[in-house]
Parts: sequence; structure tokens; C-alpha cells
Amino acid sequence: MLKSINIDGRTFDLDASGPLDISIPLIFNGDQPNAYGVEPAKSVPCEAGDLVGDTRRGGSCNFEQYTFIPHCNGTHTECVGHITTKRISVLSCLQGVFLTATLITIEPSYASDTDETYSIAIDPADLLITRKKLESAKIASNHALIIRTLPNDDRKRRRRYLDPVPAYFTTEAMQYIVECGYAHLLVDLPSIDRMFDDGHLSNHRIFWNVEPKSFETTADTRRTSTITELIYVPNDIEDGQYVLNLQIAPFATDATPSRPLLFRLAKN
Repeated sequence: MLKSINIDGRTFDLDASGPLDISIPLIFNGDQPNAYGVEPAKSVPCEAGDLVGDTRRGGSCNFEQYTFIPHCNGTHTECVGHITTKRISVLSCLQGVFLTATLITIEPSYASDTDETYSIAIDPADLLITRKKLESAKIASNHALIIRTLPNDDRKRRRRYLDPVPAYFTTEAMQYIVECGYAHLLVDLPSIDRMFDDGHLSNHRIFWNVEPKSFETTADTRRTSTITELIYVPNDIEDGQYVLNLQIAPFATDATPSRPLLFRLAKN
């Protein structure tokens, strides 16, 4: 089934028969990714006297209380409000229903094999996404950049990210992404920054154009840009150009669970 869509004055013919879901479903009380060793996402039936929200226990319907941390328990999209004193919600920042997107696959490099840098001293064994690797991928200019890292398998759906430190971006790589004009960055990592970086979050600040160590926005801050973390892109989805439908829950928070969907472009 083909559909035509206009994005910024350009017309795209999409294969709308099967959108490609690159989110990780959040299974409460089950297998799920986890960052920083936080409590897993859980659900419990609501109870009030003889009323119980669980049909398995005799309730008339299911209604549960869900507890989770969007930044740590699954696929989520965040905005500049993640690092500002002012409470800014991703709901107010994300604009556009459909976005042009580039998907690339990167094998991170060992820190010992590159002269690229980060805001704090790093371990030579750290894995880095470098500017050099991004330049080699010849990323096209679109609204969104989606990065799949190697190795890639479905253990990412349930991996606990704590030790060893997962891959992250160099300062030069993040500067390059901004130079290329990407407003939205989607990664299969728990953070674009090094975990436990003494709170610098330097790559987040570069991406949103916030001064180092600052918690304030300026007129030059990229307020409508978003970062989506903990995605999973199966190996059968090829690198290339797509149209992205970045769906988010309507939470007035700095981060919200999200469901990015990719649509293949129709071949001429």
C-alpha cells in the first residue's frame, strides 16, 4: 500500500503496509532494559476493600498502577528540559508528525584507537562513536539520525546497562551531528553521554546548544530538538533513508515513553 506525504515541500511515496517499530516494548514485571541499576518497571493491581483490579483474582476488570522511570526503563524521547532548571516538556518541544530520517550502523571504536575526546578523562577500553566513523557513513542531511550500534542482537531488549560502561559519543562526533543539521537523534544506547560522567552531560548540552555546566536556555538553544534512547533496530532493517513517525506519550515531562516507527520509501 503506497501513500504520498509532503514534508517541508518535498513529496515522498511511502510503503505504508508495514511500519517498522524500532521501540522496545516495556514489559512490566518482565524482561526489560535497565540503565543505572534503577528499580525495574512494575505494575500492581489497584485495590480498595473488596475491589481488586485483576480479573485473575475475581475482579470485574483489570486496572493497575504502573511505576517506571522513562529515562531508564525503556525506549524514551527527551527534550532540553532534561538538563534545565526550568521545567520544559517534550510534549511542547517535539514538532512535526512525520520526519525524514537516516539510519546508519556504527561499530564503536576503542578509546585507545582514536585521538577524539570527551569532557572528562576516559578509560582507554571505553567504546566510542567517533566523528571519523560518522563521516565514513556519509550520513545524509535529514530531520532525524538513527544509529544502530554493533554488535546488535535482541539482548538489547533486556540488557542491564551498568558495568561495563556502554558505548557513547565523542565530543567531536556530537559536534558533527549538530553541524549536519540533525534535529532528532535516536540511539540504541542508554545515553549519548558516558554513564557516570560526574554530571557533565556534555553531549546533551552540545546537541541542545546549552553552555557547559549551565542549566539555562538561551535564544540559540535547540528547543525543538529531541533525543531518543534505548531503541532497538533489528538487523533485517537496512541502512538508508526512511520517513520517521516519532510517537510519544502525551506526558508534560522532560522525557516520555516513545514509539518510533519507520516507513520505507517506495522504490521507483
